[in-house]
Amino acid sequence: MASHGIKDQVAIVAMGCTTFTEHWDKGLDDLIIDATSECFDSSSLNKDDIDAYWLGTAQSGMSGITLTRPLQIDGKPVTRVENYCTTGSEALRAAAYAVASGAYDVAMAVGAEKTKDSGFQGLNAMNPPMDGTQRTLTAAAMFSMVAPAYAKKYGVDPETMREVLSEIAVKNHYNGARNPRAQFRREISVETASNSPKLAGDLGVFDCAGVADGAAAAIVVRAEDALKYTDKPLYIKALSFAAGSGSGLNDPEFDYTHFPECEAAAADAYAQAGITDPVSELSLAEVHDCFTPTELVLMEDLGFAERGSAWQDVLDGKFKLDGAMPVNADGGLKSFGHPVGASGLRMIFECWLQLRGEATPERQLKLKSTKAMTHNLGGYPGEMVSFVSVLGTELDASIV
Repeated sequence: MASHGIKDQVAIVAMGCTTFTEHWDKGLDDLIIDATSECFDSSSLNKDDIDAYWLGTAQSGMSGITLTRPLQIDGKPVTRVENYCTTGSEALRAAAYAVASGAYDVAMAVGAEKTKDSGFQGLNAMNPPMDGTQRTLTAAAMFSMVAPAYAKKYGVDPETMREVLSEIAVKNHYNGARNPRAQFRREISVETASNSPKLAGDLGVFDCAGVADGAAAAIVVRAEDALKYTDKPLYIKALSFAAGSGSGLNDPEFDYTHFPECEAAAADAYAQAGITDPVSELSLAEVHDCFTPTELVLMEDLGFAERGSAWQDVLDGKFKLDGAMPVNADGGLKSFGHPVGASGLRMIFECWLQLRGEATPERQLKLKSTKAMTHNLGGYPGEMVSFVSVLGTELDASIV
């Protein structure tokens, strides 16, 4: 890929995030107001200071009015974006590039979704009836094929693979139990995860991310202006996005053990940020653990483990809070929940807390560097879009 990137040109100076849960007592407007209010309260900025807005929502609104109505914004540009489960990340990417271009001084990205009282669960593609594109498999069924394919390719016996997937679920629930904003806040055991009712293949209830309501928001400005608004900004080191062609579904060589779009986005982001060894150069990673085998494969696609070795790294605790490469310190999609339009910004919110030393004490990491990354994907194995960001608290010495 040939991204030039916007390293250290844009900074995040304020963020907000709601609890992700079944908000039966709140509508979409309430969630948007809650997230943006926290965002404004964390800085000296207000809605009149924002030059342009980007709203990410997959199914909860069809235009910028979805944002202007609850915030009572008049006469400002508001763009609604959607890109599967990377929708919230897409909102931030657009806002950041708009500021980097010089078009705007201050921009806001908002991600929001209200799913729990809609009559639907998860992401519901609205294809025309009878156009031949409707899926016959659920998302759980599509991702369930990753686990046996990985086990066969790398010689992992079924019992061990079941333990590996359960350990991923246990880790993320452990982290989420220490996060007051998470949807599921209880620890689980390996036995509970392994013996949970099966939904597709060997995937049980505890292998699947929760579906939630929620919203998150971020304000971005030019890097040179960041200290006007906060003494602890996060500088954007890289934003990368890769969309596949969907050809994996028809490719006999595609074996479900590798997500090429994710590997491409990560490689591009690391190149933009100057990252050569992500395990030693990143303090944490927030990744798209929609299902436990997804997180397993991503550990290799994102460069945290050698091919065919991530399963052993999981068992060795490499990705726990005290491991060499902490992954999903906030509980991830698995425990924090997954309101589609908000999840990408939620990941960035955890980096915001961790790198500023503001996470809850039980999960605040001992930072080994000043950088963190997020990974967000949408779609299915063989037909996917992928986003990767790298964020840091310090400007590169060559730029200062």
